[in-house]
Amino acid sequence: MLGRSNPIGAALFLAPLLLLLGLAYGIPFVGVLKWSFTLPEPGLGQYQALLTDPLVQSVFVRTFRICAFVTIAAVAAAYAIAYIWVRGTPGQRLAAEYCILVPFWISVLTRAFGWVALLSNQGLINTWLRSIGFLSEPLALVRNEFGVVVGMMHFLIPFAVFPIASAMRALDERVLLAARGMGASRTRIFWSVFVPMTMSGIIGSALIVFVFALGFFVTPAILGGGRSVMVAELVYLRIFQSPDWGLGAAISITLVVIVGLLTAALFRYLRPSEMAG
Repeated sequence: MLGRSNPIGAALFLAPLLLLLGLAYGIPFVGVLKWSFTLPEPGLGQYQALLTDPLVQSVFVRTFRICAFVTIAAVAAAYAIAYIWVRGTPGQRLAAEYCILVPFWISVLTRAFGWVALLSNQGLINTWLRSIGFLSEPLALVRNEFGVVVGMMHFLIPFAVFPIASAMRALDERVLLAARGMGASRTRIFWSVFVPMTMSGIIGSALIVFVFALGFFVTPAILGGGRSVMVAELVYLRIFQSPDWGLGAAISITLVVIVGLLTAALFRYLRPSEMAG
């Protein structure tokens, strides 16, 4: 109502926020964009390196592969949790809420080191399996892509639940009753009616997870142990551990553009108000 009745007042109301965002994000972004075209010399050399450098290409391929696998697995797990949260018994709903909300109270760094304690060669899982005689040698569960995927899934599943749960709550129960009345089995109703009608939530959830996963740094750095470097970690290495600021800036800009396109696709399928359920 404020924007419709008094657009100038609405603009003034939003001005401090826009100013803060401009100072915090806009100016640094312009600086990084300038680096990508001027360091070490002016031109498009750094962007050409993105297309020709085998190391950079391998990191991008690994990043997209890990993000795709994490997205598929996280959305599948989130769908099951959301189904219980929306359509389960009161006890099941309460348990699902704890599973969704409690992880938000734990920092990403604490979660990553917790998985190291569980998955390392001397961790709880390998120690227990060897103590019962199931293994003679510890399994390699960290310092590889498996550990990275597990840690990222653990962080992202709660975020994936909300769009799916929102779509499930918006579903018209009369459609399910009509399908039931026409003799469809529960399995047929689920796969032919329920899942298609919640597809907007699945798409929105997948885009959210994929966008978040693209920028992950702490979890891959700790659980990957330098052996499963992703794009965000590569930017850190180029900026802080080698004098290749131009390439690091070009990688950052490319990543921002990709995330921007995916975010636009996200808003195409899911309104921001639906992300919180």
